[in-house]
This record gives sequence, C-alpha cells and structure tokens, in this order.
Amino acid sequence: MLKQAVRRTGLTRRRVSSVRVCCERKLMARLFPAEPARSRILCYHSVGTESWGHNDVSPGRFARHIDLALEAGYRFVPADLIASDVDSDNHRLAITFDDGLRSVALNAAPVLASYGIPWTIFVVSNWADGDHNFGDGVMLSWDEIESLASQGATIGSHSVSHPNFGRLRGSLAEQELDESRLTIAARTGIVPNSFAIPFGQSKDWTPEARAAAIRAGYQFVYAQAEETRADGTIPRTFVTRYDSDRVFRAALGGVFDRWEEWT
Repeated sequence: MLKQAVRRTGLTRRRVSSVRVCCERKLMARLFPAEPARSRILCYHSVGTESWGHNDVSPGRFARHIDLALEAGYRFVPADLIASDVDSDNHRLAITFDDGLRSVALNAAPVLASYGIPWTIFVVSNWADGDHNFGDGVMLSWDEIESLASQGATIGSHSVSHPNFGRLRGSLAEQELDESRLTIAARTGIVPNSFAIPFGQSKDWTPEARAAAIRAGYQFVYAQAEETRADGTIPRTFVTRYDSDRVFRAALGGVFDRWEEWT
C-alpha cells in the first residue's frame, strides 16, 4: 500500500535519492567546518546530460568548479600521480569521469584543454560498444574515446556492464575486470592500468574483486568515496549537480569525506 501511494505521488527511489543528496550536501556545507587543504581526486560523471540526475553537472557549473579550485591555489595533476603519492604537495587536484558519456567530450574536454588540465575517463566497455538503453548520442563511441586519448586524456576501465561488484560471485567479477581491459585494448590500442569501481563505496567491492583486479593487471583501483570505501582502494571526492560554490568549497575541505551517497 505504501509503495503504491508513493508511486501515485510521482516519487521514485531515484527522485528521493536526488532530493536527499541536494538537502544533505547543502546543509552539511553550512554546518560543518572545512579541514586543511589536501590533495584530492574529484569524481565527476556527466557534464550536461540531465538524464544522469544528481550525477550530472552543468557545463557552466563545471567550469566554475575549475575556477574555484584555481582561485584556492590548487594545481591539477594526473590522478595516477596522486594515487602514487609521488610528492607531499597538499594543493593537488585530479579530474576523473566515470561511465564514458559523450557530454564529457562535448562540454568538459574543451574547458580542460583551455587550462591545460590532465584528466581521466573510465569507460564501460559494453556501453562504448553501443550495448545500452540510454538512447543515441549519450555514450562515447570507441572512435571518440580514441580521439580523447590522442588529445591527452587517460583512459581507464569502469567494467564491462557496470555491475555492483559487491553482489558478484564466483568468476563474474573476474570476467568484468578482464574483459573490459581486453576490450579497451582491442578497440583503442590502449591497455588501461586503472579501474574505477561502479558505485564505488565500501559495500560495492569485495576482497575477491580486489584480488581479481590485481590478477587482471590493474595498478590503481579507484573508489567513488573518501572514507566510506573498501580497503586497498584509492579515494575520490564525489561531485554532484547540486555543488554550488559553497558546497564545492566544502567538498574540497573534506566536509563530505564520511558522507555516503544513497544508491
């Protein structure tokens, strides 16, 4: 009865989740103090694909984030440099994108190129093959991915089909990790050394998946969270469409490091 009543109001789990993300991040940004600066890897998804919900950041807001970071004294470096912990500079940022959306190429890549900022995109190999239900023109093709790589973008894997690895058993995790890497290499000639976990929080990754990722040849495994992530993964700071100037500054200051997205 309750579910039916909720459906009649037009609410869905996705909409409720989006409202929660908006309200919690805005409230926390006002209530909690920022911590001293430290290096961070930012996790974006789309830049102008409204169907991606709170994972989508508008082109104008994305450009504003870059300006805010530069004004705050950050310098942008490749994600793998921060993951390798090469130096102790606490004012480094890296830009990454999950899923492989065309809007990243259309709206984010030109901004990043104008500033000379390195960046990484993690692609879902089946989606790049066209095996998805998102509609025409939403996901990057392999030719477009190759073009981004030729312009300096780093290409990583985001699995074959974007499953929740916390629910995969047996050889399924190994297949997702191995086959995505092999497909990217076959389609582009690029052998990725980095993997971004779909959903990317502590419940979404297992020790078995971690072992399979090592066997598959991945050097870096990125989460989509800071403190709510599995052991052995590299933290990233999640960015949303609701991240105004105040909220984005709070994200850089660690306000959301223990915050967990409701998926």
